[in-house]
Amino acid sequence: MNMDSLDKSKRRKFWDTFAYATEGIVTALKQERNMRFHAISAVIVIAFGLFFSITKIEWLFILVSIGGMFSLELLNTAIERVVDLATNEYKPLAKQAKDIAAGAVFIFAIIALVMGIVIFLPYVLKLFL
Repeated sequence: MNMDSLDKSKRRKFWDTFAYATEGIVTALKQERNMRFHAISAVIVIAFGLFFSITKIEWLFILVSIGGMFSLELLNTAIERVVDLATNEYKPLAKQAKDIAAGAVFIFAIIALVMGIVIFLPYVLKLFL
């Protein structure tokens, strides 16, 4: 095997990782109700951002919130799947693992909601005042 074919093999493996990640996201969107809720929420928030012409800094907070929410929801889903794969019977530690992962998503969702209110409330109030 020459160096050129080795480089092509490494590049192919590198690009394959993006395909696997995309497949994971698509699977979560198809199979997880909460992931679909977050996706629809993200579209609505982006539409509001465009409508109100929010600032660059506000966009950064919105994008970090959306990305963080998706990332945590994907991790939560992965943890749930691994726990389900490990056991079919009720085990307190399995329940705790699932509940703790869901708690992380819940905390971030609350923070994201608060950030959205802080960013969008002044724009909404300007419409009515």
